[in-house]
Amino acid sequence: MRRLIPLVLAATACRAPAIPPDQRFPAGTPFAPRELRVDGTRLRYIDTGHGIPVVLLHGLGASMYAWRKNIPSVAAAGFRVIAFDNRGFGFSDQPDTGYDNASYAHLAVALLDSLRLADAVLIGHSMGGAIAAEVAIEYPQRVRGLVLIGSAGLGVREPIPLRVARWPLVGTAALALRGRGLTGYILRATYADPRKVTEGDVDQYYAPVARQGFPRSLGRVLRQFRLDGLKDRLDRIAAPTLVLWGEQDRVIPSALGRALAAGIPRSAFLTVPHAGHSVQEEAPDEVNRLLIKFLREGLPRIPADLAGRDGGPIFLNRPVEETGL
Repeated sequence: MRRLIPLVLAATACRAPAIPPDQRFPAGTPFAPRELRVDGTRLRYIDTGHGIPVVLLHGLGASMYAWRKNIPSVAAAGFRVIAFDNRGFGFSDQPDTGYDNASYAHLAVALLDSLRLADAVLIGHSMGGAIAAEVAIEYPQRVRGLVLIGSAGLGVREPIPLRVARWPLVGTAALALRGRGLTGYILRATYADPRKVTEGDVDQYYAPVARQGFPRSLGRVLRQFRLDGLKDRLDRIAAPTLVLWGEQDRVIPSALGRALAAGIPRSAFLTVPHAGHSVQEEAPDEVNRLLIKFLREGLPRIPADLAGRDGGPIFLNRPVEETGL
């Protein structure tokens, strides 16, 4: 009960004003936001760089801001990087429908079609990982490679606020009582070291949460999207896959990451020390190093020395000689 007290206070506090539109990410960066209507949904996105296309899919309650520390490095390494606010999140549309797993996968493929991309490497974090894997299962010809970072798909350990949000009646009211303090609390819970979360980070995460339609769209996601939707289907993923985890992930424990990799025929499992669930934000240098190495050397082959001498442990569920990578 004592753990609930700060959550209640944060949730019921008066909502702080959100940062103005001209301060929203990617403001202050070399990137310009674009808009595109895809599958009936207006999506806000970034498209930068040249080369093999890499599409970034953020997690539950996040936006393309979650990739702010990764976009420049991957683009500079010689890849075309596309990050977008997914349906219902960030500053993309919040329609009445389209929040189940199949609909999100269809939206990702429709985005590829709209950008005239035959295929791409999909990199997904948390809920975004479950979506990326769904695309790899249902539209295998569209996925050149796959990176699953702290991915949902086999279940999650939801923060208390999200568990409360699922309760009948109470959940609806709880979602409406959203404050900047609660946003900061949840964000810090995804880091191994919450001191790394800045006030600017909280501002960027809170700005979409403060939108009028956010409680409604989040409620629909929580009711319709299956965070365990990949069970018994992982063997259908044909793309070479890197499964990447923060060693101190308290939202989705690394044991689930190992199970995820074990079920994918051509996969490597790596962990990043001193990082939590938002590993790509908390340890961007190491994550970028591993991502770029995979993009350069793991397509179409996952190298046995992907982690390098100073990286985390590597797990291959079959020797590369047997996988035919």
